[in-house]
Amino acid sequence: MIDRIPILRIRDLLLVSIQADLHDILVEQLQSDILKELERKSARGLVLDISALNILDTYTARAFVHTAQMARLMGTRTIVSGMTPAIAMTLTEMGFSAGGFETALDLESALTALSTQDADED
Repeated sequence: MIDRIPILRIRDLLLVSIQADLHDILVEQLQSDILKELERKSARGLVLDISALNILDTYTARAFVHTAQMARLMGTRTIVSGMTPAIAMTLTEMGFSAGGFETALDLESALTALSTQDADED
């Protein structure tokens, strides 16, 4: 069992690719690690890639929404990429919406969206 999910910094973006089954303690640790990384050195964008996840429970979904909202308060745009139709249906049935974050079909689309924002600002 892993005890941390890596957070990669690519220029002024943070990339979190979740490749393991999540449990509550790991989710809390990830949230804390992301916020500490944003505090240490701000990032323009955060990508949470969940394409490897088959299920997403209520606690984890809520934690992702809260993490995105906290990141936004710290000036960071968040995109969740790789959401499967099953997870999207489950989240909708649980009453979740994409408040506080954007979604992208895949990691490449998320990175393109963030780089497009960069070009728009120039």
